[in-house]
Amino acid sequence: MATIVFLHAHPDDEASGTSGTMTRLAREGHRVVVVYGTGGELGTAPEDLPDGLSVAEFRRGEAEASAAVTGTERIVWLGYHDSGMHGWEHNDHDGAFHGADLDEAAGRLVEVLDEEDADVLVAYDWHGSYGHPDHVKVHRVAHRAVDLATRRPRLLEWTMNRDAMRAAYRAQRAAGEGEGDEGWDPDQPMGDGEPVGTPAVGIHWRVDVSADLESKRAALACHASQTSDVGMMLRMPPELFAQWFGAEFYIEPGREPGMVDAWPFADLDR
Repeated sequence: MATIVFLHAHPDDEASGTSGTMTRLAREGHRVVVVYGTGGELGTAPEDLPDGLSVAEFRRGEAEASAAVTGTERIVWLGYHDSGMHGWEHNDHDGAFHGADLDEAAGRLVEVLDEEDADVLVAYDWHGSYGHPDHVKVHRVAHRAVDLATRRPRLLEWTMNRDAMRAAYRAQRAAGEGEGDEGWDPDQPMGDGEPVGTPAVGIHWRVDVSADLESKRAALACHASQTSDVGMMLRMPPELFAQWFGAEFYIEPGREPGMVDAWPFADLDR
């Protein structure tokens, strides 16, 4: 059995990004740990938010439900505040993840890596796939933590495959879905000036998660309060959902170029 730690920016990021991989790892007997940089304080406030309960507290419950779906054994919160989207005033607020001291934030993650004697750390690509300040911070914190950990874990970076997204979007439009998003283009610059994700040529691992697609959908459903993003994903008909979410993609720093369709954790049994 190995221990794989996933660092995510907000609750629900694990569901849309890596929940298929997490589910398979847990099913194969590995220990899965998820660490959240923030509590997702600036997410959508649910209509049924109980009196006296904050958005972050509500979303913790959703994260715990998602963990039960994926088989995640431990959830850790680094304790930083959601920084909001690129350019929001919240980016520079006290306690925001985006502005956190890098060594301090990495140190909090190192505590988890050392406690767990982690074999693998999964984080995000260099621009967090779409430039969100907290996602970019995940990348930087993860790389620093790997350098500081007592035992250096293997590092993988989750990313979106820009070429696959382009094909999925075309299929969605051809099927008459996606009304209202006619102007969306995976090649257009996001808030940070970069297109979404990574071209296929820059990716190392394509992980087929079709066998765990229902788990991925169920994990997303646990975060139903986030209607603008999760709601859109859950409204997709099954065939389109499968095209958008049937594979998860990872970059492995230092690995020779070339994407392979394989399980990157095949050598973890010990």
